[in-house]
Amino acid sequence: MKKRAVVAISGASGVIYGLRLLKMLLACDCQIYCTVTGAARKIAALELGSENIHGLLEKMCSPEEKNMSGKLNFYDNADFSAPMASGSFKFDAMAVIPCSMKTLGKIAYSAGDCVAVRAAEVALKERRRLVVVPRETPLALTHLRAMCSLSEAGAVVLPACPAFYNSPKSAEDFADFIAAKTLNAMGFEQEFLKEWGV
Repeated sequence: MKKRAVVAISGASGVIYGLRLLKMLLACDCQIYCTVTGAARKIAALELGSENIHGLLEKMCSPEEKNMSGKLNFYDNADFSAPMASGSFKFDAMAVIPCSMKTLGKIAYSAGDCVAVRAAEVALKERRRLVVVPRETPLALTHLRAMCSLSEAGAVVLPACPAFYNSPKSAEDFADFIAAKTLNAMGFEQEFLKEWGV
């Protein structure tokens, strides 16, 4: 069976991080299950000019990647019949990217009122890989405590802190760095970031 990846894009600045992760996942031999919060769509309109996440992704993809679009399934964030909302649906890893502090807090305290939070709760309770990519600064003590709670529960907390040693030239380069780090943490192969010293 092909690997399964779940991606939730929540309402924090940096929707491009989620889009670049989806683009990289399309190159992996896996099935992708994605949900996007209403706030994320509004932020996408502000940052990228459109609320249409699928359309924005298509603009970023090569013709070959567009041909792989059958591997990507979108689900409404209020649709609890989405496969990843159930513990009986076996997925390999999940990323919440970007992860708003609201979503992070809900995941940390199991307030599963939407598919994004419920799927993350499933990942934790079923001991599957969960990567949360918080995008906030500065951080309040309450934020840090929620992150600590998630880390103790088994999640990887991967702040959206791009590096400069790879000489980034564009916003996409910065976003690709975070997307590649997220893929690594999810357990998927990627070719954007090389191993140090190799």
